[in-house]
Amino acid sequence: MSTMSALETLIDLAQRESDACAKRLAAAMKAVEEAEQKLQMLHGYRDDYANRLDAAMVAGITPFARQNFVAFLDKLDAAVNGQAEVIQHARRKAEKEKKAWQESERKRLSYRTLTERAAAQALALDNKRDQKMMDDYAARSARRNSN
Repeated sequence: MSTMSALETLIDLAQRESDACAKRLAAAMKAVEEAEQKLQMLHGYRDDYANRLDAAMVAGITPFARQNFVAFLDKLDAAVNGQAEVIQHARRKAEKEKKAWQESERKRLSYRTLTERAAAQALALDNKRDQKMMDDYAARSARRNSN
């Protein structure tokens, strides 16, 4: 297997790895966004329910109904706290996926650089060979003309 085809294989593998990492990163970022939206929804629901409790307190509420409101608000607070933990976990995962993608891109780009260098070396060798042929031809022509 030639150096160029080995590098091309490495580039192809690195591109596939980079694409897979990018997909995982996109999924992780979407999970963060969805978790944040759910937290916003829970905050809104909790605020709405707290406003209902305030309105019921002004209108007059039984101790049992107040206890039910407070118990439900406590459950909403627990859900908000749990969702905040979900967001932190999702953010850590997204950061991990981002680092993996960046590393795969560095690898892919380093293989590209190697390929470009190999191509430049091959071109320089071809140019040197062509120059040598031209020099040999010119030398032969000069000898023929001097005879």
